[in-house]
Amino acid sequence: MGSVSLKIGDGTARFKRASMCSSAVNFLMLFSVVTTNLFALYAFTYHPTTLHHHNYPKNISLISEKVSLILRQIESSQNKLSQMEKELLGYKSIDLSGLNIANELKEFLNHHQLPLGKDSRSGITEMVASVGHSSFSCFALENVSEKIYSWSGLGCKNLACLNSKKLNRDCAGCFDIVHGYETQKYVKARSKNDFLIDDVLAMGSGGIRIGFDIGGGSGTFAARMAERNVTVVTATLNVDAPFNEFIAARGLFPLYFSLDQRFPFHDNVFDLVHAANGLDVGGRPEKLEFLMFDIDRVLRAGGLLWLDNFYCSTDDKKRALTRLIERFGYKKLKWVVGEKINGSGKSEVYLSAVLQKPLDEPDNVKSSRAYLIFEQHFTPPEMDSSQK
Repeated sequence: MGSVSLKIGDGTARFKRASMCSSAVNFLMLFSVVTTNLFALYAFTYHPTTLHHHNYPKNISLISEKVSLILRQIESSQNKLSQMEKELLGYKSIDLSGLNIANELKEFLNHHQLPLGKDSRSGITEMVASVGHSSFSCFALENVSEKIYSWSGLGCKNLACLNSKKLNRDCAGCFDIVHGYETQKYVKARSKNDFLIDDVLAMGSGGIRIGFDIGGGSGTFAARMAERNVTVVTATLNVDAPFNEFIAARGLFPLYFSLDQRFPFHDNVFDLVHAANGLDVGGRPEKLEFLMFDIDRVLRAGGLLWLDNFYCSTDDKKRALTRLIERFGYKKLKWVVGEKINGSGKSEVYLSAVLQKPLDEPDNVKSSRAYLIFEQHFTPPEMDSSQK
């Protein structure tokens, strides 16, 4: 067998060298950890005097001033926009104390502070009513083009032409609402037959809130009423002029409607009915009676019927209208028969009256209305010559 030689001396030497290397590495690692911690401690505890006291506060102060300036400009712009909105709505120019309107409406139109203060998004501090302000400025037209009116089939193609003509007894220059008589109508009398709106409104019992104007021309009556917070529907046709478009352009309610048919309203809905020569139905007493019954139907009990300068071409016509009014039992609050000189120098008789519908309807009116309703539903309409 061969012999095995173990060289223990060489292995011991190699082990000692490996242990010395490991100790050196451990020492280097410990030294690096201690050194890193020292540098970290120095970094966290060191404060450069010049940088802290001079640069940072100066930069922060400059940024703060710019931010404050921007905020002030934003707030100023919001205030200006809010003021412009109020001026456009007429909110600041309305004095509610002198208006004859219901208390709940005054409360609605008044401004109300927001319960939680200033709104963070819009910047507003109060709420303004969304309706009820534009009606105070509907009398005059501003920046309205004549192109919005329908001139098809009409002799005149502009308002200047219309104002140079007498379209009917109630419309002579009635489209001139800036310089003509329309600016004084219903607020300044030219004769004893011209009643003033405020005087008539004072006669109403229970208040006047909504009215109906028959043959209202260019809508001046409705505009005057709107100034007093009374809503008026104006019935008219576009005969020789664009009446409906003009009334609508004034922010009023036109109704394209012929008097040959029943009013499209429920019973007892109007506080006031205003009629001038629109009641003139060509001298046919049956049509006048039908029209009077329908006026009585839509007018509430205690409401007012205002006959405004109704032309009585003959004494028979005046007597027929007077007898018809007396049949309904209306109370005559004001009754004026006067004469006017026309353009040819002849005298003409006009009737103006304010009549109040009774609270209790007479029996003869009830029976007559029942017959009228029966006749309307079961009798075919009369055909004119073109349909026969």
